[in-house]
Amino acid sequence: MRGLILALDVYDRDRALEIAECTADYLWAVKVNWPLIIGSGLKIITELKQVTGLPIIADLKLADIPNTNRLVARRVFDAGADYIIAHGFTGRDSVKAVMELGETIIVVEMSHPGAKEFIQPVTDGLIEMANELEPFGVIAPATRPERIRYIRSKLKDNIKVITPGVGAQGGKAGDAIRAGADYIIVGRAIYESENPRESAREIFEEVRAWS
Repeated sequence: MRGLILALDVYDRDRALEIAECTADYLWAVKVNWPLIIGSGLKIITELKQVTGLPIIADLKLADIPNTNRLVARRVFDAGADYIIAHGFTGRDSVKAVMELGETIIVVEMSHPGAKEFIQPVTDGLIEMANELEPFGVIAPATRPERIRYIRSKLKDNIKVITPGVGAQGGKAGDAIRAGADYIIVGRAIYESENPRESAREIFEEVRAWS
């Protein structure tokens, strides 16, 4: 069964908790990024976990030396995060520093146009790293379903494909699922909606229809 992940890219704590609670029935997990952590503090991870009962993904895109990655990851996992997203281009030692502490998702390609400049040319090497280290999953772009299909074809079966870019960036949930995505990340199309719960339900139903 495929799942929907809410990218909760807002600053305000109360708004974040309200949106997460009202959409939780249709989510597999909630993803927090720097805007929410900066605006509400690291404790928002703990609070979201308590309110929703769902896995929390900390989308920090860690990209530093092993010791710094380890210091950051330890605090974030201690706050209740179930998964941390880390960049792979800093090398195996930096990624391993995160994986030693908890479940990790490696960025192998991003969803914005600029990803074609520097990340996409090294995607094959990042896939090779993922196959060696076997993280929980990798990030692939819903905005380019053909890249999801390519990445999925090169990955070990036990590694999940998680795809941002559905909704405001133009990606389609059905296209991503058909291409091999396991989880769909949606942000603005839900949290900027007049009715976030209904928007989450509609996307959930689309994901379920293609699962």
